[in-house]
Amino acid sequence: MTVDRPRLVVCLKWVPTRVEIDRLTGAVVTDERFAGISAADAMALEMAMRTAESSPHGCSVEAVTIGGQPADGALRIALGVGAASAIRVDWSGAAEADSDAVATALAPVAAGAALVYCGDYSLDRGSGSVPAFLANELGYGQALGCLDLVVGDLGAPANYGTVTRRLDQGRRERLALCGPTVLSFEGGTELRRASLGDRMDADAAKIAVIPASAKPQTRLPIVSTGPYRPRAKVLPAPDGSTRERIRSLVGTGEDQRVTGQPRELDPARAAAAVVDSLRRWGYIENQPDQHTDDGGNR
Repeated sequence: MTVDRPRLVVCLKWVPTRVEIDRLTGAVVTDERFAGISAADAMALEMAMRTAESSPHGCSVEAVTIGGQPADGALRIALGVGAASAIRVDWSGAAEADSDAVATALAPVAAGAALVYCGDYSLDRGSGSVPAFLANELGYGQALGCLDLVVGDLGAPANYGTVTRRLDQGRRERLALCGPTVLSFEGGTELRRASLGDRMDADAAKIAVIPASAKPQTRLPIVSTGPYRPRAKVLPAPDGSTRERIRSLVGTGEDQRVTGQPRELDPARAAAAVVDSLRRWGYIENQPDQHTDDGGNR
């Protein structure tokens, strides 16, 4: 009896780290020699390799990226550290595409995977929203901000692993994996180093290339741009005679807050005066006064 090996898909993004501007034409010039993947993508690849090594049935790690021919560099890094296969979705305009279009192009490759590994961010300061769109396209669950992953038997129907993710205010959350899930990791765990032989084999390996089938771009037209202006605060319209409305608008009525008038009172009467002023100014609701004895104590 043969057991199908679960597929683990790792999504990587190849980004040039050095950008220059041509002084004559003003065009942006990138140098692919200094391109790479983010620390978050590197952690996602490392966690996928650890999952494959600890699985009792064995897993096949499949690396996928989207872009032109230079993006093969990300896949060769994955092949060098032990990925079984690599696929590049050929789309030269992926860098300018929306996250939902990128996820649509990646979904056919990631479909059927037991787990999909992504990074929380890319080197070009992306929005980090591709994992969420990809989970929606695949109908998978999603866990973002992942810090650690422990996976047992992927063939189990439920609770086959736990993932630790970051919450606000330094808290952590542990989630049980109960089905196919898209995991997006933060940077922190370093990627293992490939041996010289594995690296040379990865450089010579043939990478599968498939065309992209992305949805058309649906960008909204930009009508105008300008500084942010919050909405005006809605105030009740003035009421009464003309003189009363003017006094209400300029704040010269009887309810004007006056400070700097010292008064000497015993503690109980001073507290009552403070409460009366706060009630008159509208800070506290009008409530019937409590019983006061002859000494002024409440």
